[in-house]
Amino acid sequence: MLQLLKVKEETVRRGKQVSLSLPATMRVLNQSSPVVNIRHHHDGSILTLREDGAVCCWSPELRLQKTKHVLLGAFSNRKSKWANDFAVMSEYDKLVIGTGDREIRLYELSTLEPYCQINSLDTVPLTVDCGLWNKFPMVDNMPSVAIDRAVLSPNVRFVRWKAHQDWVTQVKYLSSFQTVVSSSCDEASSLVIGRILPLTDVQQQLKEITEACYEGKTKKVQLSWTPQLRASSDQTVFSVYKGVKTFDLCQRDSLLVTGGMGGLINTWNPLFPAKPTGILKGHSAPVTYLHIASEDAQIFSVSTDSTVKIWDIEDQCCVFTADPEASRIHGELSACSYSPAMKSLYIAADCMAVLSLQIRPRRHRNVIVSHDKPVTCCGYSEAFRQVVSCTEDSVVKVWDLDTGRQLFEFGGTPDLSSITCMTFDPKGRRLITGGKDGCLKMWNYNSGQCLKTLTKVGKSQEVCDCIHLKVHGNFFLMSVGRDRKIEIYPDIPEDRYHLQKPLRSWHDALTNGHKDDILCMAHCPPSFLATSSYNGEIIVWNVVSGHIHCRFTSPLPAEYQNTEGPDTSVPSLLFCRIQQDSSTATLLTSGSEGCINLWNMLGEGKFEKTFKASRFQQKITKMAKTDTSLYAADRIGYIYAYNLSDLLSDKQPPRVEIFWRAHTNQITGLQIVDNDKAVLTSSTDLTVRLWSAYGEFIGTFGQAERWNLHIPSSWMHPAVPYEVLIDPLSAPDHGILGQK
Repeated sequence: MLQLLKVKEETVRRGKQVSLSLPATMRVLNQSSPVVNIRHHHDGSILTLREDGAVCCWSPELRLQKTKHVLLGAFSNRKSKWANDFAVMSEYDKLVIGTGDREIRLYELSTLEPYCQINSLDTVPLTVDCGLWNKFPMVDNMPSVAIDRAVLSPNVRFVRWKAHQDWVTQVKYLSSFQTVVSSSCDEASSLVIGRILPLTDVQQQLKEITEACYEGKTKKVQLSWTPQLRASSDQTVFSVYKGVKTFDLCQRDSLLVTGGMGGLINTWNPLFPAKPTGILKGHSAPVTYLHIASEDAQIFSVSTDSTVKIWDIEDQCCVFTADPEASRIHGELSACSYSPAMKSLYIAADCMAVLSLQIRPRRHRNVIVSHDKPVTCCGYSEAFRQVVSCTEDSVVKVWDLDTGRQLFEFGGTPDLSSITCMTFDPKGRRLITGGKDGCLKMWNYNSGQCLKTLTKVGKSQEVCDCIHLKVHGNFFLMSVGRDRKIEIYPDIPEDRYHLQKPLRSWHDALTNGHKDDILCMAHCPPSFLATSSYNGEIIVWNVVSGHIHCRFTSPLPAEYQNTEGPDTSVPSLLFCRIQQDSSTATLLTSGSEGCINLWNMLGEGKFEKTFKASRFQQKITKMAKTDTSLYAADRIGYIYAYNLSDLLSDKQPPRVEIFWRAHTNQITGLQIVDNDKAVLTSSTDLTVRLWSAYGEFIGTFGQAERWNLHIPSSWMHPAVPYEVLIDPLSAPDHGILGQK
């Protein structure tokens, strides 16, 4: 019961996972003047304003469409103005800019031509937000009106009041509630939500605040009056330690989030300022931008060290982090803005950058998947009759072989690295996984407990393959990978240490080993171990002495002998013997153009023959065998079965007995379940599937319908997976299909 509950919790948590496309898309900013803000047009385009007054229009993909300097040219004899902030009034087709000359300037949004300006403000407008009168005399080639004249218009209402004791860091106008939300670094009044017009009896006492014309009657307005504080009943004040640099308010969810110098993000109910409802910890630098994506129940946050985080609102936990190394965003941040329409976060620093949310593609209702991310490997435990599959996002799922039902899942947490390979101990009770972080981890896969972590000495690189083997009664774990080494770890169950370092490497491996990334290995008891690399080199080792027994280089097809050649990597190895008591072993290796090469291990080893295994000349990625058959899988999802006796004899070339399309992408796992005459496969197409030894489709792990492995009528056969059925490469090879 507890395991079922954990499975449900893991599934819910996994469904909330989200990620951004990394690295960010970058566009170089040619000027040194910083971007003061980023806004969105209703047509999806992006508008930026630089401090020098340059307005830039960008496409959602950050292609620069137009640039215009709106604060230059009209006043060449004066000191240049600078811009502090701007806002877009889409309903009026206007652009509003606040300048350092105590002005609010309006421009036509479509042409960026001057419309009018309000000048002679008492103070410099630092931040602008919004939710228009006759032309006036020209100032700087722009129709202008002084603020003391503007407030005399019967169509203008001018209200001001004092909300903070420090500079205002952000302001937001909520038109539906006639409310202004503002923030500052003053702790006593860090954030204030105040109505534009008071609702209480104090309105008469504060009538001097409303400096406007009443019923069209002209009167002298004294703009030099000192703004007064609002009554406590007309505003809500939030006190936050070290003040508030940024905030966002979602009216629909009644959620307010604030961030500041302390690096903490506080969540509030806007009606109850006494205490935050939650605190989100994770940033190590001041938080400079926040956005509530209510449609996705997420919060986006950006700190001054260019770290971007995404938080789940319900669980109040971080679901994704992009640090500067991953996003490649560097320099001082000057502006950020999230576009709900484009699901993208735009950031201005040394460059203009966009981080797009990775949207999960909608699948056809007939498409069934086992995982949400590409499956990197799978295996079968005979001890429990269970299938284990692993993915790029470090999720491990345990399935029941007999029914296809999911039993358990674990992993997928941010502290775990992508899983690249896996194996079991000889009893099938412990799972060993290798990751991109260069470590091996040993698991109790029925509880999700990590029993041991096997780490390399020095810098760690990706593990490409791992095996468990027995040598002279002792058990060892071996791994190979991008560091071109063979790491050996003793497997001692009595050893309770959680961390374990490898044994000293073989001398031959250090001095005369592989010169390129090692992709895989295979063990042939009692003493042979074969390893293969990306450059096509294969080395056979004596695991007892650690010396090299022999080495080969994958042969090239005749047409590539004197050219660059095709892909020579060897991603799959397999040892075969015709008879159990035979002392002669044959090594099968994947070759170029869909070939399989055969090597005789007798003496110093020699090349025997090669044959085309893939009908489409695709690289063979996995091989597996029974006592009588060889199964080979290629990069486009086909599986081919050959008779081992024909294969290892002098018969040329061997004839494929049966083949079928199991997946639409590369097959990453292939294992034979001998006792049940079944074939287990996994692929980067997100699926793990079970087939009969003759290619009959039993089912996809995770499908709604359960199967009974021993009752063929419960299988999906004669149906095939939907995506395989509609894929063009699955079409039968028939002459009539090639006719025009």
